[in-house]
Amino acid sequence: MYLTGFHAIEERIKSGRPCGPLLVAKSGPRAKEIVTLAVNNKIRLERTGTFDLDGLAPDNRGIALQVQDEGGNTDISLDKFISDLGERRDALVLILDEITDPHNYGAILRCCDQFAVDLVVSRNRRNAKHAEVISKTSAGAVSWVAQAETPNLARAMEDLKEAGFWIYGAEMEGEPVYKKDFSGRVAFVMGSEGSGISRLLREHCDAMVSIPSAGRIDSLNVSVAAGVLLYEVIRNRMLRR
Repeated sequence: MYLTGFHAIEERIKSGRPCGPLLVAKSGPRAKEIVTLAVNNKIRLERTGTFDLDGLAPDNRGIALQVQDEGGNTDISLDKFISDLGERRDALVLILDEITDPHNYGAILRCCDQFAVDLVVSRNRRNAKHAEVISKTSAGAVSWVAQAETPNLARAMEDLKEAGFWIYGAEMEGEPVYKKDFSGRVAFVMGSEGSGISRLLREHCDAMVSIPSAGRIDSLNVSVAAGVLLYEVIRNRMLRR
């Protein structure tokens, strides 16, 4: 597959993960910067015609980066993540329950990068898989945020509990998020855009939290809600230092 967004290409190269060649059909100022970055990181360049590049990567802006995976940092298992924590406290995990809109998925990853989420956990083959859209929407954060896939989210939640995580589900009827103490190991569960958190995963949560709202519509978009909750964790922890 090919990454075509400037930010997505740039962050993938900076991440040091395998990629290339970088296909170049035309190079404006922004593309030239990325070409220089690729050369400095020993990424192979290939000059190509506009027509040929349009056939390989229709949404290109004169350049496209070939990658052999789906563009994400998914090469970690939940078991390894937990093992690598050691004695560390204040770890933060986000669990995504059937997030199917790739724009939401990418926006959530961007929030995770900004608010220092240690791991995103999703169900394999069931989450948003439009890699190019996700990469663009996340502004390249997909190359940095660690992601683990699992066939069983409920089991993953129990594994996190055994590792000392307190798991919160996000829903409108929960306790206001600002009343909670988010020190220690914490995980949030974000539900799907349409039906929210599934009954099974809700039963595995330790508590439910909500974002107080004065709006007239039902709820926040899931990616916006994720950003608010993750910011609250950072704010909460800074106040308790």
